[in-house]
Amino acid sequence: MLTLKRTLIALVALIALSLPALASDVWLSCAKIFFIYALLALSQDMVLGRAGVYDMGHALYFGLGGYAFAIALNHGYNMPAAVFIAMLMPAVLAFALSSVAVHLKGDYFLLVSIGYNFIFSRIINNNPFGLTNGPNGIFDISPEPMFGIDIATPVLVYYYSLSALLVVVWLLHNFDRSRYGRALFFTHQDELAALSMGINPRNLRIASFAFSGALAGIAGALFALEYGGVAPEMCTVQESIIIFAIVIVGGQGSLFGTLVGTIIMYVLPELIRGFEQMRYLIFGIVMVAIMVVRPNGLIPIKYGYFPKKYFKRTSDE
Repeated sequence: MLTLKRTLIALVALIALSLPALASDVWLSCAKIFFIYALLALSQDMVLGRAGVYDMGHALYFGLGGYAFAIALNHGYNMPAAVFIAMLMPAVLAFALSSVAVHLKGDYFLLVSIGYNFIFSRIINNNPFGLTNGPNGIFDISPEPMFGIDIATPVLVYYYSLSALLVVVWLLHNFDRSRYGRALFFTHQDELAALSMGINPRNLRIASFAFSGALAGIAGALFALEYGGVAPEMCTVQESIIIFAIVIVGGQGSLFGTLVGTIIMYVLPELIRGFEQMRYLIFGIVMVAIMVVRPNGLIPIKYGYFPKKYFKRTSDE
């Protein structure tokens, strides 16, 4: 079984690495959309699926990362520095905003996060300090060549996005099995029990927000690089709702479930774009069917973050 699993992983990796040479521009674009939004969905799952916080303003950090990246490039920063800024600013803002509201539970935090998102969208549209260009957004961004090489070709953006996604999946996979991942899981399941074991839920959740904001910022930078610009539409509440829905549809706390949810919520609508009049109807029917048949998500976690051997039935059962 292990050999089959490794063979499948190797086959998928080989296809992913060779896709730019095999696929058309349309399929390559779909693959990049998947990588970017899967990264964004995993950042949402960090707070929703692991910390158990209902954050429905996550597009705020996605948009901030994209705008920070575009503005940094326009002010003469090279691409690595711009990516670092795009990662740092959402992380700092997520830390600050969560610090003042993380004590709120359930629907209360959800409403606050929507408010944060509305405020950010309004600020972006008002063109503060002449930086965001208001409703028109910032376009025609292009990183300066490094060592005489164009570092923003479509193929390179594909590999940047793929590499970022693989690194984040690896990080989260290991985080879930670390002491901090288990502590966050305990906090999600039973905060009182976590407190009695000496875990500080507030600090853990704030840290998870900062990490989540950094991941969303990277996704925003990749989005800006792929489309050559940013616009207020990428950080609306509607965008936050779709990101939230990806995690719910795929399964909270499930890495593979989040990836499958991204395919359903973002890639499939792109593939049926030709059915302009029917695609949202098809999309809605698929969503409703999934929620009826699999209310906990398509691929929910079954055993938390513990090895299955700890959950074997005893002989008396």
